[in-house]
Amino acid sequence: MTVNLPDAAWRNRPGLDALLDALGAADGMVRFVGGAVRDTLLGLPVNDLDVATTLFPAMVVERLRASEIKVVPTGIDHGTVTAVIAGWPVEVTTLRRDVSTDGRRATIAYTDDWREDAARRDFTINALYADPVSGAVFDYFGGVDDLNARRLRFIGDARERIAEDHLRILRYFRFLARYGDDAVDGEAYDACRAGATSLMALSRERIADELLKLLGVADPVKALRLMVDGDILKPVLPEVDMQGVARVERVIAREAEAETQPSALRRLAALLPPDTTLAEQVGARLKLSNKARKRLVAALGTTPPPHNARALAYRVGVESAIDRLLLDRDVAPDVVRQIRDWTPPRLSIGGGALIARGLPAGPDVAKALQAVEAQWVAEDFPGDGRISEIADQTVSKFQRARQ
Repeated sequence: MTVNLPDAAWRNRPGLDALLDALGAADGMVRFVGGAVRDTLLGLPVNDLDVATTLFPAMVVERLRASEIKVVPTGIDHGTVTAVIAGWPVEVTTLRRDVSTDGRRATIAYTDDWREDAARRDFTINALYADPVSGAVFDYFGGVDDLNARRLRFIGDARERIAEDHLRILRYFRFLARYGDDAVDGEAYDACRAGATSLMALSRERIADELLKLLGVADPVKALRLMVDGDILKPVLPEVDMQGVARVERVIAREAEAETQPSALRRLAALLPPDTTLAEQVGARLKLSNKARKRLVAALGTTPPPHNARALAYRVGVESAIDRLLLDRDVAPDVVRQIRDWTPPRLSIGGGALIARGLPAGPDVAKALQAVEAQWVAEDFPGDGRISEIADQTVSKFQRARQ
């Protein structure tokens, strides 16, 4: 049965036709590949576009520059460059085959055989190509049928594919969570369990990136249960257990009730035991950014009573406050609505205003300003008139204390 790629908004983006013309689309030298084909067949939105070509990288660069298309040699040693059209990146990769692999990286050689290129990919649903002119879909390993059945299969032997790239273990569960049904492929699951210790050979940045992508899908709970039950995460995150998975499930439900955007980092916090020291250790182990580590730790801090939601947001930031409120099962999710679209104000006076009121310059100024701020926050951020009153009262209090 012939399958054609449906029309979609991304296929009409400015500059795409010029890019395809430059790469020889009319002569069959370039095809859409991977996620864009897969998601378009499912009717899902497409954000990232990859194309494959029979042209060697140097020729790709030459042709794009001749067509005045910006090109960045992002991974040219492995056959990939990034074309930028109307501010939109498109990854262009020369057809490849693996010469050797060690589980972390591959030595590749270029090829002009589309099936050979497809054979080196991980899952059948990711090895789909589409001709940009006719829209015809090329499926070498039954990916369309698997897509329709919501079935996730490795191409070829699962253990061999995992041995080629250990990250495919985590990718398997991410794709299972997003595209699979409730049934897991026994051969694939056994291969992931058998190869779990090989995750330790990967960089922590790659593990963190893939884990956060998994936690960011609509419902990763079933996949997480399988991972914990099979000791998949144990080599790199031994702290994670079924209680953590239950917390993630609860947070997902609370995100929906609060009508707030899902957050992979918030779900990671839920996955961990509620211990700020441990959160700091995990953040460091996964080599998260300083900002992400701080948010992870802040999410597991002590949550104040619900009526202090804005005070919490003022102190730790709106994002971290939402994290804490959603992680605390005793706080109603609708409390989040109080701060979801709120911008914390700034105190409109400084130490100079207190000195102008008669408070002598010195250490008392900073203390008094802190007292003014604390009262302002406690009264839920009143306007300038009330701030002036609080400042007068505070200065008087400090002056009396000095007498």
